[in-house]
Amino acid sequence: MSSNPVAETVASLMPRAQAELTELVAFKSVADFDQFPKSESEAAARWVADALTAEGFEDLALLDTPDGTQSVYGYLPGPAGAKTVLLYAHYDVQPPLDEAGWTTPPFELTERDGRWYGRGAADCKGGVIMHLLALRALKANGGVPVHVKFIAEGSEEQGTGGLERYAEAHPALLEADTIVIGDAGNFRVGLPTVTATLRGMTMMRVQVDTLQGNLHSGQFGGAAPDALSALIRVLDSLRAKDGTTTIDGLTPDASWDGLQYDEEQFREDAKVLDGVELIGDGTVADRIWARPAVTVLGIDCPPVVGATPSVQASARALVSLRVPPGIDAAEATKLLQAHLDTHTPWGARVRTEQIGQGQPFSADTTSPAYAAMADAMAVAYPGQEMQYAGQGGSIPLCNTLAALYPHAEILLIGLSEPEAQIHAVNESVSPQELERLSVAEALFLRNYAAS
Repeated sequence: MSSNPVAETVASLMPRAQAELTELVAFKSVADFDQFPKSESEAAARWVADALTAEGFEDLALLDTPDGTQSVYGYLPGPAGAKTVLLYAHYDVQPPLDEAGWTTPPFELTERDGRWYGRGAADCKGGVIMHLLALRALKANGGVPVHVKFIAEGSEEQGTGGLERYAEAHPALLEADTIVIGDAGNFRVGLPTVTATLRGMTMMRVQVDTLQGNLHSGQFGGAAPDALSALIRVLDSLRAKDGTTTIDGLTPDASWDGLQYDEEQFREDAKVLDGVELIGDGTVADRIWARPAVTVLGIDCPPVVGATPSVQASARALVSLRVPPGIDAAEATKLLQAHLDTHTPWGARVRTEQIGQGQPFSADTTSPAYAAMADAMAVAYPGQEMQYAGQGGSIPLCNTLAALYPHAEILLIGLSEPEAQIHAVNESVSPQELERLSVAEALFLRNYAAS
């Protein structure tokens, strides 16, 4: 890091940041209370609240959101007449999945090979620490030049919409001139990146029924319609031979004009097995940021172990559809539903149930806040120019905030670069990225205040 007072301060705070992230990662704050104790999430929320209190935040509140979780809110006043910036992160995390697959315990922050490993280290407890580092660096170098609102969500990973509903019911609470979402990531370690678009999504449960009950496959197989085979056929109709998503009425050929994703690098990042082809056509960026993508998330059917020689009467699947900017998620949901109805074979009875939906998001990258961030990142990452990328995932809160505050500028940055392996085993964060992005955020707040 170059000799810059803000950068020097952040560098000096990194041991404290590691200690704090160790404490925060230790909370098993998975907002699925059938699997993990609610007390773990509540303790993580109190940790965040205590950290904000120590930094001089006022109006601290543990907000009880409609989904039964807590979001942490605080307000740090700046100079009179200053702009207001909302800083967002979330303290809830994905389940650790197979703990045996972790090299070190998932809820113990462990330093290894220059990275810090632990569930939530990058997504998004590291984002909480990033915001704190940026504010501390400014306080040590002349003060925080803007009013700061801080919100740490408690159920982002579950997608249950608690904070979204709370914000809609209390629209003044999160109102700001600019919103920094600390839940995205650089395209690659060392390459400063803002996420300019997010795909929306819809999830649908589909059930196929063909018989009143299972039948002996030797006695009835060959004529009796098999519900599992019918389900497989209708799911297969959602993709062309090359894997391109093909839903009747949904355009699959949009293109991405920004930062491109090298195909071999994508294969390495995605850990695609040797000899296995990528699916779809167009550039990788086209496929993951600009086009719809369907995924079968699960199928209810007999497991191989214990299966009987039966013709199945019923089968069920959960289907996810990622929706790029330019396509309305509600319309895409209708098209998916109609496609499943139309392509179910043999007159089988099909029932569909929508269980989740979020609109895509596209930022205005020509706004003053983006110019302020570009200048800040150029200092934090010497010799590098800020890049614009998309993200295949969804952050539904972005659309809620954009609808509530149409004049607010929204920027997405964060620590979830490809090596972080968020949502997978052995999630980790690069301490160098944490340091540089904290510097960038601090300088951004200073630049933005002066713009």
